[in-house]
Amino acid sequence: MLLLPLLASLLFPTCAGHGAAGLPVPPASAPLKIVRLATPNSALAGPAGFSPAPDLLTPLYHLPAPQLLMAIERVAAQEPRTYLQAAYPVDLQADYVARSRVFNFPDLVLVAAEPRGATDAALIIYSRSVYGSSDFGVNRARIIGWIAALDRRVAVPERR
Repeated sequence: MLLLPLLASLLFPTCAGHGAAGLPVPPASAPLKIVRLATPNSALAGPAGFSPAPDLLTPLYHLPAPQLLMAIERVAAQEPRTYLQAAYPVDLQADYVARSRVFNFPDLVLVAAEPRGATDAALIIYSRSVYGSSDFGVNRARIIGWIAALDRRVAVPERR
């Protein structure tokens, strides 16, 4: 283990872990219910009308929900220091741990596909820090990057 994560783990135990190790596995939540953190160290992307109100709006994707979930899972698999924590394909959800490069801080990322008929789906991504009260925009930037990577993989939907 590198020195900085080792030192950080003295105060923040999960910094010593690798991958998703040391973090509790969240249960699937169907129907999806997200409770936002009181601190500004999270970001939420979702369709218009989603509750709680998203920071970033996602379009309606012209893919069945299982295919949209698989597409965003492929995006997550390509991200550095990002590890699958739990997959719930029946509930169209997956949870990831994304670790920072220097201190190995874990962030939790929930992705979900919400069916909108047989051939369309909405995407929800909720990224939040485990530690701290500010994230310097990291969670928002992560969501923007994942959505951009998804849009390069699938037919880009019309943005309203």
